[in-house]
Amino acid sequence: MKRSHIPVCIDLLFCLVIMPPIIMLVPVDKWMVHHSAFMLTLITYLYGLYFVYRKTKLPLLFMQRKFGRILLMIALLVGVTFLLTHFPYLAEPENIDPFLLKTWRHLRSQMVWFFFLIVTGFSLSIELIFELFHQVLSRQETEAEKNKAQLALYKAQINPHFLFNTLNTLYGLVLTQSDKTESAFVKFSDILKYMYTQTAFEVIPVSQEVEYIRQYVDLQSLRLNRHSQVKLETWIEDGQVEIPPMILITFVENAFKYGVSPDTDCFILLHITVKEGQLLFETENRVMKENRTTPHAMGIENCRKRLELLYPGRYELVTKEEEGLFTVRLTIQLR
Repeated sequence: MKRSHIPVCIDLLFCLVIMPPIIMLVPVDKWMVHHSAFMLTLITYLYGLYFVYRKTKLPLLFMQRKFGRILLMIALLVGVTFLLTHFPYLAEPENIDPFLLKTWRHLRSQMVWFFFLIVTGFSLSIELIFELFHQVLSRQETEAEKNKAQLALYKAQINPHFLFNTLNTLYGLVLTQSDKTESAFVKFSDILKYMYTQTAFEVIPVSQEVEYIRQYVDLQSLRLNRHSQVKLETWIEDGQVEIPPMILITFVENAFKYGVSPDTDCFILLHITVKEGQLLFETENRVMKENRTTPHAMGIENCRKRLELLYPGRYELVTKEEEGLFTVRLTIQLR
């Protein structure tokens, strides 16, 4: 049901389901015969009272501190209700007992105030619930917009970081006049195409993200010699499961940045599994270069913030360094 339909349903519920049984608390059939003008006026007043409360939105006026307007409206409604308790009879029997007549008028007055309190309580309760509901939705929408802006900022941080490191790789190939340079530029152009088309989406199929990582690994491997061994293992049960683009590349990038050496044997292991809607991503590499300037790399912190915004309570990220071996283990419940 759309949000705009909820107030209409509440109004219909009151008018067709709640109000008729309340009115039936009095002997309507007899009163319609002997006091039809009073009964019609009372029924019209009760429905009008309900819609006055619905349109004026007293809880909102209270939150806006418009106490003068609230007091004025309450005073007017109380005044109209008081006048209704003194609604004149069209005709009064001449031989009626004055005591019975006084008792009847007293009961009628109590009945009018009772109906007034019932409708007032129900109307204000509904308006209070609506206002609280509106406040909660507004807060959620504000938070969603804030999160969306933060994600856009994090994506903007990712791309320059990635480009800077990749261009360094290409620059090194050009300087050494490597025969791999042309292949590297082809792969780089494919990666750029991915970055500036797929990252415009909030989510993409996980198969596309894995293929992007594979191209990145191939590109980085072009600059490595026999001392560096790279192994990428993937097992994707359903390639159409969706994932935010470039959510994993930071860890792959760091593995190449700090885990390779031109003159010492080293290795990088990458493992990606998607099974039953859960992603498992693991990296393992020897630490060949210390990161003393930024102990907590911007890219990893960036990724952690994105994960917190996108998958609160649905992910686990563990990074660990022991005896010169750096490992990353990330699990995400994608659906």
